[in-house]
Amino acid sequence: MSSRSDCLPDFIIVGAMKCGTSTLAAQLGSQNSVFMTTPKEPNFFSDDDIFARGMAWYQDLFAPAEPGMLKGEASTHYTKLPTYPDTVSRLQSTLPDVKIVYLIRNPMTRAISHFIHEWSQGVLDKDVEKALTTHPEIREYGCYGAQIRPFVEAFGREQILLTSLEQLQADQDGELNRIAAFLGVKERAVWNHELSRVNASSERIRTNKVLDWIIANPITTELRRRLVPQALRSQIRKSLTIQERPEIPASQKADLRRAFEADRLELATYFPGHKALDLCYPSPLE
Repeated sequence: MSSRSDCLPDFIIVGAMKCGTSTLAAQLGSQNSVFMTTPKEPNFFSDDDIFARGMAWYQDLFAPAEPGMLKGEASTHYTKLPTYPDTVSRLQSTLPDVKIVYLIRNPMTRAISHFIHEWSQGVLDKDVEKALTTHPEIREYGCYGAQIRPFVEAFGREQILLTSLEQLQADQDGELNRIAAFLGVKERAVWNHELSRVNASSERIRTNKVLDWIIANPITTELRRRLVPQALRSQIRKSLTIQERPEIPASQKADLRRAFEADRLELATYFPGHKALDLCYPSPLE
């Protein structure tokens, strides 16, 4: 167990949302010398109510780590501007030497995954066009250059590693080892194929408090199995999932593409020649 003075992270995965941060955190946490927090997303430096719990609460998250282990956490709220404006200043004053990993993906496909996530939480209905108009976060959280800018200004480029979901998918072991080497993992990192992809939007089921209670309750579960035909249960489940991946309407696609391509130019100033620039921004950007 670590002493209180050692209970601070060596690295943080700061986002982006719906880019594979849960999968990366799980893979890093499966390495013998790496400790990841539970919960995976403390959101300590971003959310005011969580930050108000105090530093002792945050340090307790890392207390179970064995001496010598690299400690990390992964909070996508940290790159959700303008929703959480105080994140970087809080991080810099507390962890000036922390290593930062920023995970991105094709911003157009991220936008759809973000939409599916919000739909599954009951925040949005199935109208993608309306969502892109009323929920600007879908666009803003995918403007990676703008999101990482304050981190570059506060911590410097050398403390930040950029990677992408596309790189992890193309070369799991190679990219995991590149990330692990940056973090200071001494042994070779090995991709754990027994861990399934975490938090995939395609598997999302829409939240419904009444149905959630029925499904979780052992008594109602048994009654449901006895009284409700399998066909009807399947139909209900189908109504609570998105069967086909939505598409961005043509009327909005061009505008969204221009915004993301302009943001790519800023990202390229911080990470010139980076592989993610080509992988995440194919031409045309779809």
